[in-house]
Amino acid sequence: MSIFYDENQKSFYLGAGKASYVLHVDEDGRLLNQHWGARVPDGALSPDFSHYPTLASFDPRTNALPWELPTRGSGWYGEPAVAATNAKGNDMVQLTYVSHAIYMGKNRLPGLPATFARREGDAETLEIELMDRLTGLRVTAVYGVFERTGAITRSLRLKNESGEDMQINGVLSASAPVHGSGYDVIHLKGAWARERHVMRQTQGEGEYRIFSQRGASGHESNPFLALCEKSATEFSGEVWAVSLVYSGSFEALSYVNNTENSRLSIGLNPDVFTWKLEPGETFVSPEAAMVYSPDGLNGMSHAFHRLYSENLMRSKWFERDRPILINNWEATYFNFNEEKILQIARRAKELGVEMLVLDDGWFGKRNTDNCSLGDWVVNPEKLPGGLNGLSDRLHDLGLKFGLWFEPEMISPDSDLYRAHPDWCLHVDGRARVEMRNQLILDLSRKGVQDYIIESVSAVLESARIEYMKWDMNRNMTEPFSGAQTPERQKETQHRYMLGLYRVLEEITARFPEILFESCSGGGGRFDPGMLYYMPQTWTSDDSDAAERMFIQYGTSFVYPPCAMGAHVSAVPNHQTGRTTAMQTRGDVALGGNFGFELDLSQLSDADAETVRRLIEREKQVRTLVRTGEFTRLLSPFDHPYAAWQFRARDNSEALICAYRLMTRPATPHLLLRASGLDESAVYMDDDGNTCSGAALTRYGLWLHLPGDFTSKVIHLRRIG
Repeated sequence: MSIFYDENQKSFYLGAGKASYVLHVDEDGRLLNQHWGARVPDGALSPDFSHYPTLASFDPRTNALPWELPTRGSGWYGEPAVAATNAKGNDMVQLTYVSHAIYMGKNRLPGLPATFARREGDAETLEIELMDRLTGLRVTAVYGVFERTGAITRSLRLKNESGEDMQINGVLSASAPVHGSGYDVIHLKGAWARERHVMRQTQGEGEYRIFSQRGASGHESNPFLALCEKSATEFSGEVWAVSLVYSGSFEALSYVNNTENSRLSIGLNPDVFTWKLEPGETFVSPEAAMVYSPDGLNGMSHAFHRLYSENLMRSKWFERDRPILINNWEATYFNFNEEKILQIARRAKELGVEMLVLDDGWFGKRNTDNCSLGDWVVNPEKLPGGLNGLSDRLHDLGLKFGLWFEPEMISPDSDLYRAHPDWCLHVDGRARVEMRNQLILDLSRKGVQDYIIESVSAVLESARIEYMKWDMNRNMTEPFSGAQTPERQKETQHRYMLGLYRVLEEITARFPEILFESCSGGGGRFDPGMLYYMPQTWTSDDSDAAERMFIQYGTSFVYPPCAMGAHVSAVPNHQTGRTTAMQTRGDVALGGNFGFELDLSQLSDADAETVRRLIEREKQVRTLVRTGEFTRLLSPFDHPYAAWQFRARDNSEALICAYRLMTRPATPHLLLRASGLDESAVYMDDDGNTCSGAALTRYGLWLHLPGDFTSKVIHLRRIG
């Protein structure tokens, strides 16, 4: 059993992989967190909290206690996990234990993405019910324990059982103490075309906070935060990490208190969130995933990868290899017609591509980015046979067909805006802030949700469409709704997300065979919430091979490669102007869902032959890339190289990928160690060279990567 309750001591032991999460109800009914860290036997810990002393007469012992759900009014001075203002105008909340329930499996969260038990025995659930008996606020902490994946999840359910309104001011889905301080803090930071770069620095004193208030998880910071020992590496050392299954504004905190103990938290951003909770109503928080690893950063990532690929992605494509595709965007931008698309398609088919994706510009009057968003009607001047005609011709060639949308947006120059100018997020009397010549539809309105569902569904039903790229190219500047009352305006961002999730639920349920990919100006909404509905995300608009080494490396801290869109694009690269070899571009794109963003009909003979070989190799290894264990070997943030590995879980094969950044004179060849191979086995590469697993993992491979931005991929198969 993953959950054990010691009735005599009133302690809960949650065990997941190599981690334990131990809770205790003390004599005053307070829920305390005794231990989050290395696995301990059930019942092994004595519930003694005497080592949390009173520091001074004006600093109560309650400020030092390891609260599981800290609140204001309890003597706690940090960020509350539950912040609520009652009808009397004060925000005191004092929660005490009422009851608990333990059951196999895991319930889904109403209206929100969340992890689930794909197979019997995947998860066990603990619900602990607490109550503020004065105000009538009932809080249920819901824990999902995934023994095999090594992760624990938590969400909160808040119910108003008083006869008066309350206001929720903040909810932290995870808020867990970590004993001690002086750790390093790690998060993923970036910008458009530079997403999810690894930031590691000393934790320091006080509070370290990352956040988004953009209405999206955002390019700038990802909803993930970790603490690790200063000596921790990719392969050793203790790591504690939290990740939020949510696609909107968030905050994540590392806090060191005056007793030199730490706390790691993540949840909704209180800067842009409140919620009026009427009598009898319930509010459910997004879910947080918590991972402890004694095996360094790769151990942390392995747990997140297993959880998010096996117990979050619902799509049928979870168990299917993804098609090799060509997207026409960087080949044509808006300047295309049906014949040009078919020209690219014919060459793509000759080279072994399996799908063509038609990007922006197929609808309305969309010849630039200044019009027609919301008018999801085909442009007959570009596609005289409509989407159905183009789809039929592509299928006659033997290619599948995919399509780009941006359903959450509206252009001021559109029939939809002229009919419904109030449908965008706005403040009456103020200018409507445009970015990229567009506004954001108000998805907190059911009528807007219904319009998107029906208009997108009509297009998907009009032709044979096997793939959809769902884009979102701007963030919120005035997140207010004409449909909300003044006291509910700060609910708009979260109501927008609930509306978006309803739309995604409806559309993906109607079209279960379609492969959906999310996108937000590239990787601006690469988060677990979107992966629940769409099993892959466009990792970044920056497809430069050198930049992608950093972006894909950082993304892998939380997200499995099967979630990453990774394409080969033209050179000089459209984002950086850099020129890299076709082989290197293909070797880097091998680290995710493989495709192309260029005009294949314009390739030289030499590049076309390289593309043909890249596609042949991709078809051989894509099952391994999708299902294998991914391990980072060398960080481009610390070395002039990057390297990673895919290993079959039965150790039958492995793929070792190494890349050089800028070369330097008089440097030795690279000696690169593999990880986790069967040391008693013998492996052979594609050139017929053999080596023992012991030699590969203990000594390594010598690799020569001459020149700037070169690469080497070695496919090993066990032969004995």
